[in-house]
Amino acid sequence: MICLGIETSCDETALALVRGRHQLGERMASQVDLHALFGGVVPELASREHLRRAAALYQDLLRDSGVRPEDIAGVAVARGPGLLGSLLVGVNLAKGLALGLGVPLVGVNHLHAHLMAAGLERDLPMPCLGLLISGGHTHLYRISSPLDFQLLGRTLDDAAGEALDKAAKLVNLPYPGGKFIDMLGRGHQPEPDLFPRPFTSRPGLDFSFSGLKTAVARHVADNPGLRIGRLPEDALPDVPGMGRFCASVNWAVAQTLRIKTRRALEAHRDARALVVAGGVAANSMIRAVLTELCAEHGVEAVFPSPALCTDNAVMIAHMGRLCLEAGLRHHMDLEAIPRGRAVPSDFASAPGGWERSPQKTSFLQ
Repeated sequence: MICLGIETSCDETALALVRGRHQLGERMASQVDLHALFGGVVPELASREHLRRAAALYQDLLRDSGVRPEDIAGVAVARGPGLLGSLLVGVNLAKGLALGLGVPLVGVNHLHAHLMAAGLERDLPMPCLGLLISGGHTHLYRISSPLDFQLLGRTLDDAAGEALDKAAKLVNLPYPGGKFIDMLGRGHQPEPDLFPRPFTSRPGLDFSFSGLKTAVARHVADNPGLRIGRLPEDALPDVPGMGRFCASVNWAVAQTLRIKTRRALEAHRDARALVVAGGVAANSMIRAVLTELCAEHGVEAVFPSPALCTDNAVMIAHMGRLCLEAGLRHHMDLEAIPRGRAVPSDFASAPGGWERSPQKTSFLQ
């Protein structure tokens, strides 16, 4: 089946088409330059940009992929978690397309879709553990099947990506700053005692990075020379101590993730792999640390390609296809779920899977 995926959970407007594991096409509009003016995502501006661009991207996607509207067998949309206004744009577009095309609609958990993204490129060993690390979330899961996720630990306040972006902002690195922390820290020796590994002295698998953000802010206040001036486009700063600073921040985050993930692996010894996903999964130090951890425990480390780490519609279409082929879908009362609320598993079942309805609205009954 050909499934259309729609992603508008934050500041990327993206639509994609997949057939099985094969990506037929994707169209994406980034808002990075817009939000860089403010040093972070402005929710109202993000939702307006989604509204302005989404319909045109759909038309472009059909044209570029050569897929006709009548070829689409299902519509999947990221329903949450995310920014409510942004999510509503995508959810309403998905409802309109599903209704107009006479095909089933399914709302996808954005976080689960991230973790299943690597399944587009290879088979995923099950059961496995999943570590989702992004700007808004740091979650650990046990994954028994592509549709069976058990939350083991979550971020209690700030996520790993937020801590990296905040550290970058404090020294005036460009937005989004996490990638610059990683880039500038490469080749430099981190100072292990410079920053804490937050919340690791407590038992359990929950995360908290607010203490690290505070420690970094204090260090920068005591070392104002780390703050850079305005940079020419595409230039990297040449500031004494910047490489050590970035490597040390990166190390603190990576080691925090390592400690918590090791606990999860020791508690779930039947796990055959660790799947790492989300935007921060592209971080080179974090990849190296977690790969080494997996080798120590005799499990496979699975990372999606960098293009599938960031928010994208391909993963939404892929997860939606898995749901639809399992006979799961939603009615037109599908709700968007903002960050801070758990995304419910409130699917309606349709044994035997789905086919295009001869009457456009019959699948709503």
